[in-house]
Amino acid sequence: MQRRGLLIIVSSPSGAGKSTLARRLMEWDPTLRFSVSATTRPPRPGEVDGRHYHFTDRAAFRAMVEAGQMLEHAEVFGNFYGSPRGPVEAAMAEGRDTLFDVDWQGGQQIRASALGPHVVSVFILPPSLAELERRLRGRGQDDEAVIRDRMRKSRDEISHWAEYDYVLVNDDLDATEGDLRAILTAERLRRDRRPALGPFVKALMEEQA
Repeated sequence: MQRRGLLIIVSSPSGAGKSTLARRLMEWDPTLRFSVSATTRPPRPGEVDGRHYHFTDRAAFRAMVEAGQMLEHAEVFGNFYGSPRGPVEAAMAEGRDTLFDVDWQGGQQIRASALGPHVVSVFILPPSLAELERRLRGRGQDDEAVIRDRMRKSRDEISHWAEYDYVLVNDDLDATEGDLRAILTAERLRRDRRPALGPFVKALMEEQA
């Protein structure tokens, strides 16, 4: 039965497994689309416009914000980032779900938007802060100062856990992925998300035995 697409927000402190879980969820269901952010920062080597980011200038970005074309936006280290509204609404009309990899601030803005009733939000917690730090160090990508900064910010992120519909502790990646799949499956089947269900039941009741 046709339904409107969902907006699936997945947030976590850096290192808790959010990006890996999002990638696995999209591999499990290829109909999911990932919300590609717009940004005013210049492309890095290897980045492709429209796939990694929608690259734009500050004037165009501000115009989109003023026109209400951004579901959420923020300034980070002097550059603007945001989630364009148009592609999400188009996907919703097609019955396709959109996955957002945003922090708690972005999640708040999306939930407060006109599309808020269609949001399902999930927060991913690490099993412990010690494990979170171990994972960050295991990446081998950041120096000591960056790791300390990420750990400091993680406490602020975690303090917003109660704002989310679902909270998962990622102590086992496969089990957490299974929980994410179950959440998405159940949310898709909710009665109020299936507008065709009413007419179907009406026709069912009118059938002659």
